[in-house]
Amino acid sequence: MIARALREYSKDEVLAALHPAVAMWFDSKFPDLSPPQRYAVVPIHEGKNVLVTSPTGTGKTLTAFLSIISQLLEMGEEGELEDTVYAIYVSPLRALNNDIYRNLEVPLKEIRELCPNLPEIRHAVRTGDTSASEKSKQLRKPPHILITTPETLGIVLTAPKFREKLRTVRWVIVDEIHSLVENKRGTHLSISLERLRWLTEREFVRIGLSATINPLDEVAEFLVGYEDGRPRDCLIVETNWAKALDLALLSPVSDLVNTPSEEISAKMYELVARLVKKHTTTLIFTNTRSGTERVVFHLKKVLKDGIEDIDQKIAAHHSSLSRFVRREVEERLKRGELKAIVSSTSLELGIDIGYIDLVIQIGSPKSVTRALQRIGRAGHRLQDVSKGRFIVVDRDDALEVAVMLREALSGRLDKVHIPRNPLDVLAQHIVGMAVERKWKVEDAYKLITSAYPYRDLPWEDFEAILRYLAGEYTQLESRKVYGKIWYDPEEGTFGRRGKYARVIYATNIGTIPDEVAAKVYTTEGKYVGNLEEDFLERLMPGDRFVLGGRVYEFVSARGLRVKVKPAFDQKPTVPAWFSEMLPLSYELALEIGKFREEVFRLLEEGASRSELVKMIMEMSNANSNAALSIYNYLREQYLYLKALGVSLEDMPSHRVILVESFVDEEGRTHQVTHSLFGRRTNDALSRALAYIAGKEVKRNLGIAVRDTGFAIIYPRGVKPPVNIEDLVGLDLRAILRDALSKTELLRRRFRHVAARGLMILRNYKGYEISVNKQQISAQSLLRIVEKIDNFPLLKEAYREIMEDYMDIERAEEVIDKIRRGEIRVVDIGEVRIPTPFAHNIVLEGLSDLIFMEDKMSALRRFQREIELILKGIGG
Repeated sequence: MIARALREYSKDEVLAALHPAVAMWFDSKFPDLSPPQRYAVVPIHEGKNVLVTSPTGTGKTLTAFLSIISQLLEMGEEGELEDTVYAIYVSPLRALNNDIYRNLEVPLKEIRELCPNLPEIRHAVRTGDTSASEKSKQLRKPPHILITTPETLGIVLTAPKFREKLRTVRWVIVDEIHSLVENKRGTHLSISLERLRWLTEREFVRIGLSATINPLDEVAEFLVGYEDGRPRDCLIVETNWAKALDLALLSPVSDLVNTPSEEISAKMYELVARLVKKHTTTLIFTNTRSGTERVVFHLKKVLKDGIEDIDQKIAAHHSSLSRFVRREVEERLKRGELKAIVSSTSLELGIDIGYIDLVIQIGSPKSVTRALQRIGRAGHRLQDVSKGRFIVVDRDDALEVAVMLREALSGRLDKVHIPRNPLDVLAQHIVGMAVERKWKVEDAYKLITSAYPYRDLPWEDFEAILRYLAGEYTQLESRKVYGKIWYDPEEGTFGRRGKYARVIYATNIGTIPDEVAAKVYTTEGKYVGNLEEDFLERLMPGDRFVLGGRVYEFVSARGLRVKVKPAFDQKPTVPAWFSEMLPLSYELALEIGKFREEVFRLLEEGASRSELVKMIMEMSNANSNAALSIYNYLREQYLYLKALGVSLEDMPSHRVILVESFVDEEGRTHQVTHSLFGRRTNDALSRALAYIAGKEVKRNLGIAVRDTGFAIIYPRGVKPPVNIEDLVGLDLRAILRDALSKTELLRRRFRHVAARGLMILRNYKGYEISVNKQQISAQSLLRIVEKIDNFPLLKEAYREIMEDYMDIERAEEVIDKIRRGEIRVVDIGEVRIPTPFAHNIVLEGLSDLIFMEDKMSALRRFQREIELILKGIGG
């Protein structure tokens, strides 16, 4: 049963449950318990599975380890502590593992200093970075507490000698579980935990540690898995109220359209600079790596005169920088040497980065949960306030963040998306299991379906993976895809085939796809970081770009090795990376739709500007600039639609999808669908609609997708024959599958799936296979498997795109609501000027507007026309 922890224990009760030495140490270090410790230490001590969700800096990690250290000491005193592993700590980050090692070192050392006769508790880190000599040492003298990553856990489960040391495991801690559940790394870990359960032949205590996440019941089930078709017991400790929040929405100007772009940019950096100056250390989040580099570059320029040695006091931190550069930045941050650090996503997780007293988010983080996770990095101590400032320079972002902050301050969160039945991860684990021993198929199926993501795995899919891995698809042998297991359907057993199976599994394990990246070096040979190949192809000698917060000039490239020279004092001449934008969560999108409806109603009832601005400021702690921008945006949409004869009931909201068509200067028709459901849902809806429309007009159609809606772009002279209502009654999945069949998206995702499913090897006999070769192999394999009925890895590629990359389930929900009349579609036909809500969607589809300034000029043209129309009607 999944239950909430209701019992709060006193400090005396908690200390009484611990080993006297641990209790003495804790009492000497901490005046009181933190909220998670009050609720979770005793249940963990009693052997209960526990999911702890609490903000950063509330002592979650120590909560998990107190009982473990205590019980290991008791075992040692009773002579039961052997040379074997008793506790496993799993986190998604190697840097976090190193932090945990250091953080455990302190209590273990200090407890033994208090009581020198206590047995030694050993702990060690084992990841892909661990040397062969260290691994040998761990085999001779295993750590009692093993600190590792999901991938390395998957490897040690098949290590012939070391796996024997795991039979004694009594506790598993999964840290940062919120960052794992939504992706295939988490799926991979969920099966590894079930394999560990079969190895230990008894239940072990599972402890999950998470930042803000929802729904907790589902995350708890993910953590503990299933036994005989029912979730195992788990106690949820929810103490998200433990730290105070100080959130505000800021805009540098009150008019985000008519103010020149240079002025908006200058005022934004001035605003950021003022905030940075007022605080000790500021963490600034952007949504893209290019945004990170841009902010570092401009912020250094703005703060050049105000802060001494500014070049050394502001740094970038993102995944395209080398591990050495990232680690150096983290250490400087810990030592308090940085005034500001700018990151995209790499500092969201709980690695120790020292004291941060302010988090700035530039643009919308796209979900309430992500907003709270990022802001939670500020005020690392329990008594500190988590202070966050959200800076917006776009009207859609302003409206989005205003509603987001209202939801955050009300404690309402978006729902997590957990992948279901990924067949590529399943294939990888089946090979790993076959390496261990001969399996009965029924036992293997029972193990797999004990993992939460596979709880309803169809038997046919499971068997299809066995048949694929056993080499039954002989068409693939011409492409050097051979069987990796043997499978006897008559006997109902399978096992390892060939002497290389273990090596293939160990060297190809993991779920993170290889990205094509070029390594960048200075002319002196110093490694600087990585560039995406797409970006590299556009560079010419002499071009300057930003990397690691500094400007470099492109000299030459040989293969995927790039040569540059420093150009620190010069301006970049080309924009930086291409990055996928974060998608708006479906739940937040619906709340924005409800807020639109509420403001339209208040405008209809005659609410004044001051009343509505005050309402926006109060609900989101917005400054007057942001509140005015939101008010004007909503008012202009309302008045323009009224001028077009649209009634209040027909205005776009969570219950009304408005459709309008606009003909651009080239004669192309942009059919705009105001479907405020987030980019993932709109991606599915738009591709399906474009596919049926394209078949109707016998032309390929353009698509522009945003979180707030999408546009289907018809060539000159072609009028839209259908709208979103025409998807009612059709098989959306089948249409989308047809629409995806020849796309680059499918080709790329199939390579990822084929690599995870061990159809394409990333490493073979000690050689690394280049991504270029992998992609070539994937394309020829795709041509073969497209002719095989229901081939499991192709099925998975489609599933991953439709369910994980897009959101086919929400798209189906929208279409079903249209069918039931819960959502109405209102098509107002052709308009001379697109409505304000359509401006960004239309501009997304104008492919000839490459530069941001061109788009802003077009946006201002639309805005001037709208203002003239409203002036004409006295609005």
